[in-house]
Amino acid sequence: MLKAMILRFARDRRGNFALATAMAMLPIMVSVAGIMDLVGTSDDAAQLQNSLDAAGLAVATKYSPGMTAGDVRALGLTFFSANMSAADQQEYSGSVSTFSAAASGDASAYYISVSSSISRASFIRGAPSWQAHRSASVKLEPGAQACVLALDPQASAAVSLQGSTNVSMANCVIAANSDASDAVSRGGSALVSAGCVSTVGGTSGLSPPSANLTCGTPLEHQYASFDPLADVVPPAFTLCLPVPNGKTYTLSPGTYCDKTLSGDITLDPGVYILRGTAIKPGGNGSLTGQGVTIFLTEGAQIYINANEQVNLSPPTSGPYAGITIFEDRGNTSALTLNGGANSVISGFIYAPDAPISYAGNSDMSSQGDCLRLVGKTVQMTGNSSVRTDCTAALGNREMYASRRITLAK
Repeated sequence: MLKAMILRFARDRRGNFALATAMAMLPIMVSVAGIMDLVGTSDDAAQLQNSLDAAGLAVATKYSPGMTAGDVRALGLTFFSANMSAADQQEYSGSVSTFSAAASGDASAYYISVSSSISRASFIRGAPSWQAHRSASVKLEPGAQACVLALDPQASAAVSLQGSTNVSMANCVIAANSDASDAVSRGGSALVSAGCVSTVGGTSGLSPPSANLTCGTPLEHQYASFDPLADVVPPAFTLCLPVPNGKTYTLSPGTYCDKTLSGDITLDPGVYILRGTAIKPGGNGSLTGQGVTIFLTEGAQIYINANEQVNLSPPTSGPYAGITIFEDRGNTSALTLNGGANSVISGFIYAPDAPISYAGNSDMSSQGDCLRLVGKTVQMTGNSSVRTDCTAALGNREMYASRRITLAK
């Protein structure tokens, strides 16, 4: 009977047609499934690329040379995940893997590289998942040369030009990372001439004739400027050295602890580490040192009053070339430089977590020397003239305002 049924089915044209149709539809169905897989994977890859581009650009706006590899990846992952979730949190959950983010380059140009992979289950049961890998690279280039930079991200009047100040910084920029509406503020009878003013926030009082800017008007709402000394690490402590008696003395390079240095102080060339020490010449005292770098740690501070003389310059070679005063990160002691007659300061004056008060006058004008002021906030009074071309004097260290960000690929 079974044989008869098979023969009847074989002779039945309707059975032959159904079998032929099913066999013909199979490759079509496989092709359709493949096309759906391909289109779906292409859409996923496009969303992956868009999210990577957005993450790379976002990291570039926040990046600083002092960030660790872990910091860069964590920051990138935050932006990347937010973009993927905004597209479709449920669809992409669990399908994205191997996110990576890294920074490379130097002060001339930094690169942020991000990459990730995404998988999509196939419509064909048992077939392997479809995979897509995408990457993005963002280039960060420095802006124009800067001479003054305030690092505080929110302070009002982060850079303050007040009183009878006459600040001259031809071809050099005054910059502030503050997003306050008056991040750079000029008031009173202060006059300022500079290549430009660049701020994350806004400015106040910087219109002609009180302000003469080569760029015409201040550049507001710009990207934050790089901390030029973010990668500098202070030297290790050595044994605390004694301070000579008397009001006039010369110190040798080394570590000095828990003292107040006053009188006429001369520093031999080299590196000085001050731990909890204050330099306050007092009266008609002075502070003199050529080719010196002074590190202020554990609350150490320098206070130069208006009737005191200061004459300091940095080394032009070695690991701390170009740096005159470096107040350690976390040290919030105000750095006050109010030198009197014949005072001259050049090099980087750096206090990332403290206010700098630079009160020059007709004598303390830096005489066109290479001065760079970098503080949490910076206040300038009196007259100052700052030179732009300082490559040799500052040991090839540069300082720039803002940053240019472009998607490299």
